Amino acid sequence: SDTCTDANAPFSTQLSAYVDINEGTGRDVGAMDQWATGCGVQRAGGFQLTSEDGLDFSVMTTEALPEGSPLLYVPEQMVLSSNKAKQELEAMGNVQEAVSQLGRLGAGTQVSEFYLFLKVLVEYEKGDASPWYPWLNSLPRLFYNAVSMTDFCLECLPPYAFALSRGERVKFDNVMNVLQKVDAVSPSVKENKELCRWAFNIVHTRAFGPDDNKHIAPMGDMFNHGTETEVSINYNEDGSCSAFTTRDVPAGSPLRASYGCPTNPSFFFATYGFLDETSPASFCKIMNITPNPQLLDLGYDFSRMLFYKDTGDISEEVWDVMLYQILGTKNRDVQQTFYNAHMAGDANTKQQIHQQYFADTSTALQTHVDTFLKQLDALSEKGRGKNYNEHPRLPLILKHNEFVRETFLRVKANLDPMVAQAGGVREPVGAF
Repeated sequence: SDTCTDANAPFSTQLSAYVDINEGTGRDVGAMDQWATGCGVQRAGGFQLTSEDGLDFSVMTTEALPEGSPLLYVPEQMVLSSNKAKQELEAMGNVQEAVSQLGRLGAGTQVSEFYLFLKVLVEYEKGDASPWYPWLNSLPRLFYNAVSMTDFCLECLPPYAFALSRGERVKFDNVMNVLQKVDAVSPSVKENKELCRWAFNIVHTRAFGPDDNKHIAPMGDMFNHGTETEVSINYNEDGSCSAFTTRDVPAGSPLRASYGCPTNPSFFFATYGFLDETSPASFCKIMNITPNPQLLDLGYDFSRMLFYKDTGDISEEVWDVMLYQILGTKNRDVQQTFYNAHMAGDANTKQQIHQQYFADTSTALQTHVDTFLKQLDALSEKGRGKNYNEHPRLPLILKHNEFVRETFLRVKANLDPMVAQAGGVREPVGAF
């Protein structure tokens, strides 16, 4: 057997160390790097871990790499997966009752991550007798995502980021609600909320792959997110993990993978705790529309109803959804004609209706933008002058709010002349 990750391999019975999860503890990435090599991790010659502050690490290449180059190979025995964790945990005692309760809580989609969460706790409890101890001891202790925020921090977020953040915190609450039913984890660990929060954050920021079998590949989890990516990560049928370049990469370049939709920076902020300032666009923050099949057909989706950061441009889907809502109160027949034209690809008819009601839609959108900007200013003002030692995530939240504000100001700079030219009359628009 491979003693690198064989839980039954001979180890000293005297435990000498546990991972210190205190937020001020440094990351021993060097020891993890050596461990990974000893376990059979293979990497391209230029592959290099790098950090500016010793807290946030990323991957770069010191050599030019052509498209399709193998970057990294992580053997199966090192990779943690939901399916392997499930088998191991079921052999250790009752876990199914907790999984069933997750389902009853409406959290069935969390099951894969839950198995990995338990696996991390089980390995933590083994101290340095865990085959994964060098990896665990290299992981971040300090997180800036929603699960790590204080309640006050949460109150400084605008509605969309707040809703996403609440969703992340509900996930953590679900896990804590069912954890008591798991035999494989000791009572002292179950009662240690900070340890559980750390394990939850490790899984929810480092696990990728199919929904029914999430994976964490040590070393493969070191790639940062990029709107522009250089790396594709594959989880192979034999359980191993491999990464390849997706384009020609010059020497000295970062090696980045995608964590999700690049036009949803609030998702990255809530889930991972970073602000993606390279994101080209973000959701327009129109929250109080109840979606129906027609609106979904028109593009009512967080990834499509966009304001563009650099230009202040407004996506077509925003205009379409706004117009459809307005027509619902002004003229149902025209509303149906507009929807039919959209579904038939009849751009001319759509454009004619847009022109006819442009003063209404542009004014409604202007009202939304101005109202949201006032709300943002009030939220940011609330956070200013607070003690950052008590609320260490607050600076990032204020930075997030300012990032959104700059986008909205660019949109406003485009909208105001449009409304003036269209002769729109500002009035409260209840639907928005």
